[in-house]
Amino acid sequence: MAASVGAAAGRLRRVICRMPPGRDPSRRPLSSEPRPARATAVRQAFLSFFRDRHGHRLVPSASVRPRGDPSLLFVNAGMNQFKPIFLGTVDPRSEMAGFRRVANSQKCVRAGGRHSDLEDVGQDLSHHTFFEMLGNWAFGGEYFKEEACSMAWELLTQVYGVPEDRLWVSYFGGDPKAGLGPDLESRDIWLSLGVPASRVLSFGPQENFWEMGDTGPCGPCTEIHYDLAGGVGAPQLVELWNLVFMQYNREADRSLQPLPRKHVDTGMGLERLVAVLQGRCSTYDTDLFSPLLSAIHQGCGAPPYLGRVGAADEGRTDTAYRVVADHIRTLSVCIADGVCPGMSGAPLVLRQILRRAVRFSAEVLRAPPGFLGSLVPVVVETLGDTYPELQKNSAQIANLVSEDEAAFLACLQRGRRVIDRTLRHLGPSDMFPADVAWSLSLSGNVGLPLDLLELMLEEKGVQLDSAGLARLAQEEAQHQARQAEPVQEQGLRLDIHALGELQRRGVPPTDDSPKYNYSLQPSGGYEFHTCEAQVLQLYTEDGSAVASVGEGRHCGLLLDKTNFYAEQGGQASDRGYLVRVGQQDVLFPVVQAQVCGGFILHEAVAPECLKVGEQVQLHVDKAWRLGCMEKHTATHLLNWALRQALGPGTEQRGSHLNPERLRLDVATKAPMTPEQLRAVEGTVQEAVGQDKAVYMEEVALARTAHVPGLRFLDEVYPDPVRVVSVGVPVAQALGPGSQAALQTSVELCCGTHLLRTGTIGDMVIIGERQLTKGITRLLAITGEQAQQARELGQSLAQEVEAAAERLSQGSWELVEAQRLSKDIGRLTDVLDNAMMPQWQRRELQATLKTMQRRANTAIRKLEMGQAAQKTQELLRQHSGAPLIVDTVSTESLSVLVKVVRQLCKQAPHTSVLLLSPQPLGHVLCACQVAQSATAAFTAEAWALAVCSHMGGKAWGSQVVAQGTGNAADLEAALSTARAYALNQL
Repeated sequence: MAASVGAAAGRLRRVICRMPPGRDPSRRPLSSEPRPARATAVRQAFLSFFRDRHGHRLVPSASVRPRGDPSLLFVNAGMNQFKPIFLGTVDPRSEMAGFRRVANSQKCVRAGGRHSDLEDVGQDLSHHTFFEMLGNWAFGGEYFKEEACSMAWELLTQVYGVPEDRLWVSYFGGDPKAGLGPDLESRDIWLSLGVPASRVLSFGPQENFWEMGDTGPCGPCTEIHYDLAGGVGAPQLVELWNLVFMQYNREADRSLQPLPRKHVDTGMGLERLVAVLQGRCSTYDTDLFSPLLSAIHQGCGAPPYLGRVGAADEGRTDTAYRVVADHIRTLSVCIADGVCPGMSGAPLVLRQILRRAVRFSAEVLRAPPGFLGSLVPVVVETLGDTYPELQKNSAQIANLVSEDEAAFLACLQRGRRVIDRTLRHLGPSDMFPADVAWSLSLSGNVGLPLDLLELMLEEKGVQLDSAGLARLAQEEAQHQARQAEPVQEQGLRLDIHALGELQRRGVPPTDDSPKYNYSLQPSGGYEFHTCEAQVLQLYTEDGSAVASVGEGRHCGLLLDKTNFYAEQGGQASDRGYLVRVGQQDVLFPVVQAQVCGGFILHEAVAPECLKVGEQVQLHVDKAWRLGCMEKHTATHLLNWALRQALGPGTEQRGSHLNPERLRLDVATKAPMTPEQLRAVEGTVQEAVGQDKAVYMEEVALARTAHVPGLRFLDEVYPDPVRVVSVGVPVAQALGPGSQAALQTSVELCCGTHLLRTGTIGDMVIIGERQLTKGITRLLAITGEQAQQARELGQSLAQEVEAAAERLSQGSWELVEAQRLSKDIGRLTDVLDNAMMPQWQRRELQATLKTMQRRANTAIRKLEMGQAAQKTQELLRQHSGAPLIVDTVSTESLSVLVKVVRQLCKQAPHTSVLLLSPQPLGHVLCACQVAQSATAAFTAEAWALAVCSHMGGKAWGSQVVAQGTGNAADLEAALSTARAYALNQL
């Protein structure tokens, strides 16, 4: 039996096992039990069990969009919404503060970030990006290990009828490095419940010690595993349920301190539980997925799903089934919760998921256009009763998926042509070029997720130049950093001689009017039209004019016309690519465009020879341009809102914007108050919420000369000049006697703007500082980022309110006061660096500053009181002695030093050294030598001798010193202290 237990331990895994190639795991029953209830009944049985039998409160699933938690892209565990309780930051006036025992089924997404299963989905029979987590919790010691284990065992064996001989358990076997012994309490509980000792396994911290993060609540966990083999051959174990017992707190110094209040946090994946109960080896063969797999088969006419993996899955058909089924569930749930495909953070991950699903459905399953959107009703049918937001938003979900599917199919077709053409020019052992891969990626021009690109190349037996790709990614990150705080970059430029030569040849300035050639579609998306142009001149990197450029060269292109926006007016340059007319499979990436004397120079990379006179077609990076348009229109609204809040004398002194954020420098008479910042944000929000039309028109410069309130900058404007007006047609805004420019944003501007303000979504000022006296710099974000900033601000405000409530209660123990002071300090650090509304940051910082003073004052009083009490006790024990070496019970080094000082003050001819044992073998040390001591007897040397004996360190002066160490034998350390002092005395 020992051998089989060892084999089981070796096979302990976190995923359902993969079956050997060529077998059909979906047809292999796991037990002889009759097929049980459907997944809906399994979910309901869990919730009813904890509510009806054990008095748990049922709480709804939180949104998969984290509220106020920037550490997460998506909610990825059931405990996420309860973090404020675990961290002790829950608002005591909130409903959550009253939670004692609760249960729920939580929607979870594991894609992107540290915990991502995206690339594994489809490759095996178990991974998912969306899953449901069944969980029960006990807060503040409502119940602990014995009750949690008993409930879990009762549910699995009595309610679900899982055979006891198929269940194994694991528990925490201890961690000597951290000074933690084995969790024998959990072991003994399982044994008392009847689990044989041979099926109770111990593991170390990697498997059975759970931590929320680098710091915070943590503790041992015990896991229940199911044996897929059922006694046939060696055990094949799959984790079914994880029970976490939070009883420690991981401090910033990595030490562990006992929590004052313990918690239970359990989690069991519904999909895996249903697979076990329905006798399936694959979660995809349960009724959670079978309706989707059937709909996929009917909708695209592919061969039926057979559950094959690896080499047995010829043509990757079954892989595609799993990818599409999983991804459409994830897309539906995320969009219903307000996360839509986008360009950064969680929206970018969702965009990758959508494009991965489109690729597998279109290329592998040969699905017709619009296929993915047709699957949304099937998801709503299977999950809508449990999560009604799916039913409410089903039409919106289907429309959005269909629109993005159509857009990506066009990208996919273009990308496939580029890949095929590139492969024809590669040698047998050549890697796929990094620059081509970059231009194809989401970071480049076509919009293929890199993992998808790698998969497409893997299917063709070609390796990607990953090192070169990493280098390009680093360069892009550096470029983005420069965009955030721009400096004058030295790119390709036309110098005075090059400009003179163009003028001598009579070359007209570049026609860049096509940059305004875009439209707003009925669906709310923007269409950016391409532009055909002729190459008039080519330039090398050193600025020399040439008739052609060779393969792989950076070059400058001068065209007769362009739809690229060249960097000016504070707006970042467009980027994108161009192709030869009639040759769509060779992309020339354009990294930026610069205006030089009326000519627009495109900086590009030539994958092959390009010549003067050739006809090209230009494509702007649509997501990049739209991001710039959002920020530029938001900048105008912000500028106008500042004048409304601070007065008409408020003048712009500079700006810069890119898709990530906007920066605006304004002349102000005094630093802005939090109230003014909030009012400015509110004004912009109102204009965004009204979804006002944005009008743009070129007019004679003279017509703008005397319009009240019209925004000018101190620069030379062209004639005619472009006017941008929000909510009011330009002709009306510039009409005789018009006051429109005093009531809305009307500016002279050559930039590209939204056609309606609603696309901005939201705007938040996240930074504000004084550049010089009278000049304020504001940083702002929009859209999804702005919403996340507001949610984070609200979450932090609740944490501050909770801390304030704790402070107002007064009369604490010293430990509680110190913990509160630490929490206030932690909150202060978080606030200083959080991406949140600046007005709210300033208000909360002021509140925390006052709270920190009050907490520190209370701590000093409590420490002095505690020190005085311990001083009197020691004086009674060591009355009249010239040397006091003893132990004192305190958790604070500060208190220990105060006791030493008070002892020496009341007994000036006595030398004192005190040790204070701490959890996990740590020891605090403080000492002071008597005024009459010899010069050779110093406190620093005394403390060093004792702390060195304990393997620690010491610091201080000749009179007073302190230190720390670790000692299993405290008496030996005390003996060392006495011997050293007696030798000196």
